[in-house]
Amino acid sequence: MKKLIYILLAIVVIIIIVSILVINLSNTTSPTSPNITSPTKLEKISVSEVTHSIFYAPQYVAMNLGFFEEEGLEIELINGGGADNVMTAVLSNQVDIGFAGPEAAIYVYNEGKEDYAEVFAQVTKRDGSFLVAREKTDNFSWTDLKGKHVLPGRKGGAPYMTFEYVLKQNGLDIVNDLNLDTSISFDAMNSSFVGGTADYVTSFEPAASLLEKEGAGYIVAAVGSATEEIPYTAYFAKKSYIEKNSDIIQKFTNAIYKGQVWVNQHSSEEIADATISSFPDSDKELLTKAIENYKKIDVWNTTPYMSEDSFNLLQKVIMEAGELDTMAPYNKIVNNTFAENVKK
Repeated sequence: MKKLIYILLAIVVIIIIVSILVINLSNTTSPTSPNITSPTKLEKISVSEVTHSIFYAPQYVAMNLGFFEEEGLEIELINGGGADNVMTAVLSNQVDIGFAGPEAAIYVYNEGKEDYAEVFAQVTKRDGSFLVAREKTDNFSWTDLKGKHVLPGRKGGAPYMTFEYVLKQNGLDIVNDLNLDTSISFDAMNSSFVGGTADYVTSFEPAASLLEKEGAGYIVAAVGSATEEIPYTAYFAKKSYIEKNSDIIQKFTNAIYKGQVWVNQHSSEEIADATISSFPDSDKELLTKAIENYKKIDVWNTTPYMSEDSFNLLQKVIMEAGELDTMAPYNKIVNNTFAENVKK
């Protein structure tokens, strides 16, 4: 009888031990266990870019190498097809952040809009367009444009105004010396040129190198190399959005800064490897050439900070183009708080 009792007790003990083990195992594998780190949910941010170009390499590097994810952000990128469209999307709350020329923010501020757009991170410091000729030209001079038909972009946009500034600096009369055709939309300029319109077109990379590769044109000059440094492309958001989401703006700026540092520390070929997934229609050789063209003219900022001198030069260019009557205050349009924080 005692033997039977001992056997029963042993069975009970075994059952208890097994039960404890099962419970512990269940707790260990449970998603709610404090020992398991659940993946952090990324904050989705929508960004409208003025056009899709390797000119914005730091952005694509930040996206493709996970710099935004490191900051807890997921980027939804939308091609705005022009700075005016980008700003419209920002002001109407269709997107969170705009990426275009800072002139868009200047226009909005001068219109007296209370909830205007603030610029918080600069990416490029020179014009990124290249002048593409229909005929091969050796020893190009800006005066070669006399009597020619040129597609320079939308009047009032940064590409057009910078191009006009360069022409004036080289002694050309933009009204009487050549035909600056602004009737073609920004995103249709290259296709229009290929179709036979104009003698020259201004084009961003990698589209400019693609035109050359396909025999549709020849790169004869870099517009950016003919001017001083100018804040050409930057990120902006509504003042109210920045105030309510300063943590997101800081994380976004941090990621862009990482992209800027990476681009400035790596070769054209390495940048092409990091960005080619963002340009599925380009091969690596073409993309590398386009990046090298930009490196040659030193287009990328090393930090997101925008200086007052460069901002005022931009406004001078806009004024000379007849698109601005009153200069906007630097300390209202430009918010360098987040750019200053990235190096702290």
